[in-house]
Amino acid sequence: MKKKILVVDDSATLRASVNYTLKEAGYDTINAVNGADGLDKLNQAMKNNEQIGMIISDIHMPVMDGITFIKEVKKSPYKFTPILVLTTEAQEDMKMRGKNAGATGWLVKPFKPEQLLYVTKKFMR
Repeated sequence: MKKKILVVDDSATLRASVNYTLKEAGYDTINAVNGADGLDKLNQAMKNNEQIGMIISDIHMPVMDGITFIKEVKKSPYKFTPILVLTTEAQEDMKMRGKNAGATGWLVKPFKPEQLLYVTKKFMR
C-alpha cells in the first residue's frame, strides 16, 4: 500500500503546485484547507486504513493555524508522522515555535520542486 502525503494549506495555488510536484515524483496526496480540516482528513485516513507517511503544512491559515495543527497532530496516533512546515515565515523565533510544536523540518515559500522532493525523500517512511 502506497503511503500518502497530507498537504495542509489555505492557498489553492500552493496546494496545486505541491500536488503536481509530488505526483510527478510518484507520491499520492490528500489535501486540507486549514488545520481543522487537516485533523478531519487524518481521522478519515485512519478510518479508511490509509497510511499517511508525511504531513506538509502552512503556518498562517484561517480556522486553525499550523502551529496549533502540529500540536494537535502530536497528541494523535499520527504523533510520529514527520511534519514539514512550508511557509513564507523565515524568522528564527517562528521556526523555534514550529520546532517546539513538533515540526520535523521547515521550507520557505516559494519552494523549488527539487528542495521539496529532497526533503520528502528524507522524511517519508
